[in-house]
Amino acid sequence: MLADKTVQQITHPNLVNTFSDVEAMRSQLNVEGRFKATFEATKSALDIAILEPINVPFPKDAGGGYTHEVHKNNYKLMYDAGIIYQLTKQQKYADFVRDVLVKYAELYPKLSLHPERKSSNPGKLFWQGLNEAVWLVHTIQAYDAVLPALSAEDRQVIEQGALRPVALFLSEESPNTFNKVHNHGTWATCAVGMTGFVLGEDEWVEKSLYGLDKTGTGGFMRQLDELFSPEGYYNEGPYYQRYALMPFVTFAKAIENNQPERKIFEHRGQVLLKAIEATAQLSYAGLFFPINDAIKDKGIDTIELVHGVAIAYGVTKKAGLLGLAQQQNQIILTGDGLKVAKALDANLAQPYQFKTQLFGDGATGKDGAFAVLRTGSESDSSVVTFKATAQGLGHGHFDKLNLSFYDKGREILSDYGAARFLNVEAKFGGRYLPENETYAKQTVAHNTVVVDEISHFDADTDTGNMNHPEVTFFAESDKATIVSAEISTAYKGVKLARTIALIKDGDSDLILDIFDVESKSEHQYDLPFHYEGHFIQANFKYQPELESLTALGQANGYQHLWLKAQAQPKEGLAKLTWLNDNGRFYTLNTLNEEGGEVLFVTTGANDPDFNLRHDNAFILRVDGKRKHQFVSVIEAHGEYNPSKEYTLDSESLITSIEQQKQGSVNLVIIKRARAEDMILAYQTGSAITQSFVIDGQEYTLTKNIELF
Repeated sequence: MLADKTVQQITHPNLVNTFSDVEAMRSQLNVEGRFKATFEATKSALDIAILEPINVPFPKDAGGGYTHEVHKNNYKLMYDAGIIYQLTKQQKYADFVRDVLVKYAELYPKLSLHPERKSSNPGKLFWQGLNEAVWLVHTIQAYDAVLPALSAEDRQVIEQGALRPVALFLSEESPNTFNKVHNHGTWATCAVGMTGFVLGEDEWVEKSLYGLDKTGTGGFMRQLDELFSPEGYYNEGPYYQRYALMPFVTFAKAIENNQPERKIFEHRGQVLLKAIEATAQLSYAGLFFPINDAIKDKGIDTIELVHGVAIAYGVTKKAGLLGLAQQQNQIILTGDGLKVAKALDANLAQPYQFKTQLFGDGATGKDGAFAVLRTGSESDSSVVTFKATAQGLGHGHFDKLNLSFYDKGREILSDYGAARFLNVEAKFGGRYLPENETYAKQTVAHNTVVVDEISHFDADTDTGNMNHPEVTFFAESDKATIVSAEISTAYKGVKLARTIALIKDGDSDLILDIFDVESKSEHQYDLPFHYEGHFIQANFKYQPELESLTALGQANGYQHLWLKAQAQPKEGLAKLTWLNDNGRFYTLNTLNEEGGEVLFVTTGANDPDFNLRHDNAFILRVDGKRKHQFVSVIEAHGEYNPSKEYTLDSESLITSIEQQKQGSVNLVIIKRARAEDMILAYQTGSAITQSFVIDGQEYTLTKNIELF
């Protein structure tokens, strides 16, 4: 902890933008390029907005409601006005910020807790204290920018009536949230800490960094130490990682500008810079992987990551980050935003390299991992994700060892994400829907094994937070990547173990999926595959429900699934083929034992308010089993082009799947019609040279994994 600094004159702005940043930005206002274009667009929109009467309504509505959206718009307008004032020195922009803040200074002392408060972290202006913190993060930057243009009397009114009361409400009056290791705590500490920098309140800065008692039991530094793994993975998953990224990078930039001796961007091996890149890596075709409570439309162009990429480029000057900035196609009016704009104008960008990576979870990186397997560095190459992470706190789903698959720019095997219409007041006030708890979080909503129709950890978050899978194997070669993980605590007395391999085969990639379930007692085991697209065919007979539908079960998500058809395929290779919107066919090839069932289901049962999407799934079911192994290969093949009226290779090529073990070499033999057979060989120990024989031919394995 730093010693108290001597009282000194504060130069404004002194947060994300500094005076030298402002001078550099002003010098580019007459230079044609991205920065000038952004400045002019922002100024034009602002000039129209500030002509409207100032509206600071008494808080009434929850997220998405009228008053909620007005207060959000107010802080965005103030933020823009502060920047435009600094760049133009036109008094009208400072006057606008002043006039809005005077209105808030009149309103805020009159407020009690919000009438629509629903969480343990209520606000006054907003239904959640979280939104109050977001308001202050933006507002204090606006105030910082215009402060030199305000009279002492105006500053007194604004600080005493609005800024100081909000900061104290978020800290001293909300100690549980302020000290909490959670994204709500991050926003609160960022807001109060930056307010401390602007108002010269060193004590607020220290409390924001180290908790209200300044011992390190809470605060920004503890959050930085515990919420990110050494690889930069955020405990709650990528959707909340991008949201939490904004206060992390914003406060870090303010710390760097005010207290460079802390070397905040060097902390924990540059973990914050790693977190920025990890956020980008945890995406496909521009959208974040929708694990846990995630809105599926959020992607790398989100403003939080735009700020993160700009700040990271300002620190590192990595040309690959410019490639990411090109994809984002947004320039921000900051000193780092200017650096990005000038570099892009100078054509210095290089393609951003997306890569296969194992993201450890937890502060030490030992609480499981999230595996991202890619066939190439392009943003739309084939990708498999394997979720062997910790629970993810209250936003986590009960989906240990979950598999998702993406190809040709689309989701193929899907994750439901969150059941929520964000900021749509008519849909449960824009909050998480009841079906988020009753379906989206439940295990059956994911592509992983369900035992006895009960979710992992019996859907208890506290239990989930205390347990996580162990990654037992990870290896890659030129043509294949493999990962294995296991967990014995999702169910009492049941061990789950899964091995996933992504095999590169020219234009048609394959996924090998081996899921072992073992118990000393008999159980029903279900393995769902939620698929995106239109069902085409199966190689077995099934019995469709033609006149009426019934729910598949009574609870744990099963009550929301309509049973549309069912089958008992013969022993051997069962095939299910569907057509995705990307114009490709996909086949689930699975080894079926006698007595195994396939259930065809879709969401929508027991959904009186029509809150759920209509998603389809195949469920592989075995009953009365102690031990079972699900062995499947997901195969991409063919093309469907209705515009040019042709269809290619709509039939699966796989004719058989066989497993062997020779010595310590694991072998999977995939035979195909009209294509070469494949042998996937892997060894989970040290990579030693070993030979094996298939059909009289000898092969030599020299790596952990190799495709023959």
